[in-house]
Amino acid sequence: MKVYDGREEIINLKVNTSGTPAVKKPAYYVGLDLGQSQDYSALVIMERQGNSKETYEFHCRHLQRWQLRTAYPTIVAETVQIMNSEQIQQGAPRILAVDATGVGAPVIDLFKRERFQAKLEPIQIVAGSNVTRENGVRRVPKRDLVSTVQVYLQSKRLKIARQLDLAETLTRELQDFKVKITDAANDTYGVWREGAHDDLVLAAALALWTGTEIKPAVFYTESNYYSQQGY
Repeated sequence: MKVYDGREEIINLKVNTSGTPAVKKPAYYVGLDLGQSQDYSALVIMERQGNSKETYEFHCRHLQRWQLRTAYPTIVAETVQIMNSEQIQQGAPRILAVDATGVGAPVIDLFKRERFQAKLEPIQIVAGSNVTRENGVRRVPKRDLVSTVQVYLQSKRLKIARQLDLAETLTRELQDFKVKITDAANDTYGVWREGAHDDLVLAAALALWTGTEIKPAVFYTESNYYSQQGY
């Protein structure tokens, strides 16, 4: 199983260099799942195509998994490097959805100290059925994340290029990732941080949900991004 070790190229997305004006800028949604000592941390980049929820199609452009016990400041620094890359900066919008559950909270503070031109969306995964937002953190039910993944899988609107490193791993995680809605409307999972690595699928779920449910009112330039974030 391949893991990111910092020696390979961080990202290599195709960019239009023909000089022909692009009809529409790509929309990039990046999901970052933060693992604890026994779990991998992973990042997934999705490019959204389409004009509405009914027609959205997501293309997985990059998959990354860090070595176990990689320090969070290292993960933050390398994620910021990705978000500031020339390829990602050509997108609009550019949103980074970070798991703020558990160890995620202090890592969010690390991201807030960095300067990068993208919208930071901390997401705390909770039980229940309602999405709420408090102190800049969205509280998203697990079932919402899972159902979003299921919709795109079942409608074949999630595309994963076979040539991507870790593509087979993500595909396997998606196949193993099961949800059962009990009669009491509680969520039970075959795989979600319970004995099996599911970091890539969780990162993908964060990117897909964000790309489906969040519509930025404006896009952020260097001059206005930080003031809108409250920095």
